[in-house]
Amino acid sequence: MTLKMPSARGWSPGQLPVAAPGLKVNPFATGLDHPRWLHVLPNGDVLVAESSGEPRKVMRHLFDHAMTATMKRARAAGVSANRITLLRDTDGDGVADKCEPFLTGLSQPFGMALVEDKFYVGNTDGIVVFPYVEGTTRITGPGRKLVDFKPGGHWTRSLLVSADGSKLFAGVGSLSNIGDEGMAVEEGRAAVYELDLASGTSRIFASGLRNPVGLAWEPSTNVLWTVVNERDGLGDETPPDYLTSVQDSGFYGWPYSYWGQTVDDRVPQDAAAVARAITPDYALGGHTASLGLCWMPAGTLPGFPDGMAIGQHGSWNRSTLSGYKLVFVPFENGRPSGPARDILSGFLAPDESVSYGRPVGVTLGPDKSLLMADDVGNVVWRVTGA
Repeated sequence: MTLKMPSARGWSPGQLPVAAPGLKVNPFATGLDHPRWLHVLPNGDVLVAESSGEPRKVMRHLFDHAMTATMKRARAAGVSANRITLLRDTDGDGVADKCEPFLTGLSQPFGMALVEDKFYVGNTDGIVVFPYVEGTTRITGPGRKLVDFKPGGHWTRSLLVSADGSKLFAGVGSLSNIGDEGMAVEEGRAAVYELDLASGTSRIFASGLRNPVGLAWEPSTNVLWTVVNERDGLGDETPPDYLTSVQDSGFYGWPYSYWGQTVDDRVPQDAAAVARAITPDYALGGHTASLGLCWMPAGTLPGFPDGMAIGQHGSWNRSTLSGYKLVFVPFENGRPSGPARDILSGFLAPDESVSYGRPVGVTLGPDKSLLMADDVGNVVWRVTGA
């Protein structure tokens, strides 16, 4: 397996990502601590989850040690801030002038959701709910855990509310690459969960998704979509990470197969599982580490139709690096309809030796902008028309 990741440098004063023609970018907030995910409250306040992966505690192979050292150098693992920070632009100039803790003492927080007077957080070990008062700038009361998840491995827990506010969906990644430690420890992982908020019951909505991170609704069909990070060790382009619709009770192959029913012969097989594996909808390229996902309606940015915006965190395991961009996939009639195009690039030095930033979560801003978290640059970027 190739091990290649640029050193994390961050941005020099005045340095910016490269915006696509017709667009401009500015730092909405700086000086954050590994910002990963974003959520905009009804009053326009922007919440950012600050958290990071933690170094692997069990390392059985030389490659594990090398990977851990590489991840630390790239700022992909370290001490997690374990908080959600509130950003407020009080004067409307496109830059947050208020930045203060909103919720602290969390456990690798990632996804966030607000339903009426309840605020939900996707901690790595489960979904927690807190009472919320409109306009508040800080939550101090204790939370209540609704669902337990197994921590470790792919640790992010994205959240998405159904259109009617009755259900909450969560992405839970696998512990390992291809079930390396057996499937017993993978039980309940590599899946998208559905939580019924009225009854408190949860179930696996779809499975066989190695690491489903961003979740988004396609509004004309009300179909759930996700971006999935596929397995390592099969080469630069095999298999591709992907964007796919998520079918209720659907199975997407992991770990037995990829891109539908292409068998991974490194894995003890289950022929019946492979036979029902669903082929994903849209290939995003090998190891792009596509994490962020949001529906971007036509008119959000000039020259962009309806489609999905995707934050690609970037590869660490291929000979020529991929990702390190904020991209856009156009949609027509509820389906992807063309090649991806860049919204932001320039996060990676031309010689691939250093990264200035790494895209993660993306969401619609409160002012007809697009916001994107950058966990190496410690910035939230704001994209608008030029």
